[in-house]
Amino acid sequence: MELRPYQEEARKAVWGEWEQGRDKTLLVLPTGCGKTIVFATITEDSVKKGSRVLILAHRGELLDQAADKIMKATGLGCSVEKAEQSCLGQWYRVTVGSVQTLMRAKRLEQFSRDYFDTIIIDEAHHAVSESYQVILRYFDKAKVLGVTATPDRGDQKNLGKVFDSLAYEYTLPQAIKEGYLTPIRALTIPIKIDFTKVGTSAGDYKPNDIATALDPYLERIAEEMAKHCADRKTVVFLPLIKTSQKFRDILNRHGFRAAEVNGDSDDREQILKDFTDGRYNVLCNSMLLTEGWDCPEVDCIVVLRSTKVRALYCQMVGRGTRLAKGKDHLLLLDFLWHTERHELCRPACLIAENEEVAEKMTEQIAAAGCPVDIEEAEQTASEDVVRDREAALAEKLEKLKKRRSKLVDPMQYAMSIQDNSLSSYVPSFGWEQNPVTESQKKDLEKRGIDPSAVDTAGRAEQILRACAQRQLAGLATPKQIRMLERYGFQHVGRWSFTAATNMITRIASIGWKGVPNGVDPATFIPQEA
Repeated sequence: MELRPYQEEARKAVWGEWEQGRDKTLLVLPTGCGKTIVFATITEDSVKKGSRVLILAHRGELLDQAADKIMKATGLGCSVEKAEQSCLGQWYRVTVGSVQTLMRAKRLEQFSRDYFDTIIIDEAHHAVSESYQVILRYFDKAKVLGVTATPDRGDQKNLGKVFDSLAYEYTLPQAIKEGYLTPIRALTIPIKIDFTKVGTSAGDYKPNDIATALDPYLERIAEEMAKHCADRKTVVFLPLIKTSQKFRDILNRHGFRAAEVNGDSDDREQILKDFTDGRYNVLCNSMLLTEGWDCPEVDCIVVLRSTKVRALYCQMVGRGTRLAKGKDHLLLLDFLWHTERHELCRPACLIAENEEVAEKMTEQIAAAGCPVDIEEAEQTASEDVVRDREAALAEKLEKLKKRRSKLVDPMQYAMSIQDNSLSSYVPSFGWEQNPVTESQKKDLEKRGIDPSAVDTAGRAEQILRACAQRQLAGLATPKQIRMLERYGFQHVGRWSFTAATNMITRIASIGWKGVPNGVDPATFIPQEA
């Protein structure tokens, strides 16, 4: 199977991490971007190298899907380690294994500790749990790949404690921009749901409390849905089975063809098939469809199971991000949750890089009164935040610009190129928290960055990566930015390398005594060729 460009990059990046000795690494791909295909090809690579591979997952459907994709993509068959089924004594080099089965001591002890050379964890945001850790500690010599759509968890346990690095991340905006996922438009529904009495447990909001808070508003929510998604194929996520069933009945009274599905449904497969085939246009569920189910035609998502876990929120929305014929966007309905809890996931958290941008996006989407493309909203919010931040940091930046140093302060560089990820970077993985290496110091100095102002290896890596990406894109270097900013030019981080070179040449031609005649540095914008 021919991989998409980003999938091939991901594959190479994983092997690169393993070859550099970072044996536990993460791969992050949005829902619908073929993460199973990527780890299927990595599985094939491993088998060709003589390895025995274990695919770990916490649900039977995920194991079945993995085995099916591996067979279709690579032709490799899989043995199963689940309940009464065992891979021992079979000749297959690939095993799909249930975490609930393998975590048991009696089961593990049947294997030698070096039985598996490679372990791949599907939905790796679950990997911090003790059930996974028992298995990873037992097969402690194996290379590990965690694959997930989102690398964070709501219980605040850092995946950096499990994994050594992030090998590759393909973001939702990238996937939409490159045409692999559908654009998302968010619409804030003007129903103020009182969320103030909802408690938390195990790192997320209590489903029973959410259901109680929702109950008085279900009729009004159905009325709003009738206005905005009566002609759409809609999936609704709710906190409890009984709430899901109740809302199904309400929707049917409002003219929808709604069905409800849950883990206890005897006819679950038939309901899902009927929904796909068009017999129903709304499917209500209580957390059943967050992983392992796909219906590309879904073009509306309603999240009534509020959460502070970004991974869970992204999985719910991800049920509607796949491409389908005749589908030009996904409509995501949001509500005015009455709460001071900023950690509650909203559409902004799908793509916003930090809390400031997320809050600004949420305000702007709510004020619009119509569906808003979240990419456009993020760009507008980011520009507003950058403007606010620039004003707040102007004094500090001026001081940095006036420093008589041949090298650029990394904070100045981050602000100059308006890279929020650099200015707000926090080390996650163990190696990222290590001191800056001698090799990194040399590379930073070569790029024009002051290495003495960089505190960790992870931050150094981020800065060097940003420099390399800008070089490939033909943008101004740190040294050019520092020099031109000292002459009063603004937003030099946006200039091309050629434009910066031309202006520096003009300044040099008059003996570095100022700017050329007719040039106002405060307003000058280079004319790119």
